[in-house]
Amino acid sequence: MKSQIHCQKNGPFELRGPVRITDASENVTETESMTHHLCRCGGSQIKPFCDGSHDSVRFQSE
Repeated sequence: MKSQIHCQKNGPFELRGPVRITDASENVTETESMTHHLCRCGGSQIKPFCDGSHDSVRFQSE
C-alpha cells in the first residue's frame, strides 16, 4: 500500500499507509498500515497528532 495524505475539511491531515513521523522533540512513530491524524489547527495538546481541538477552536481550512 502506498502512503496517502488526505486534508480533511476543517480538520486534520489524515495519513494512511506506512509512514515515519518525527516530532519536534525527535520522537519517532513508525507505522506499517495504520491511520494517523496530524494537527493543522495548532490547538492540539498532543502535537503533531490531532486531539480534536480543531472543533473547539473552530478551525476553518478554507
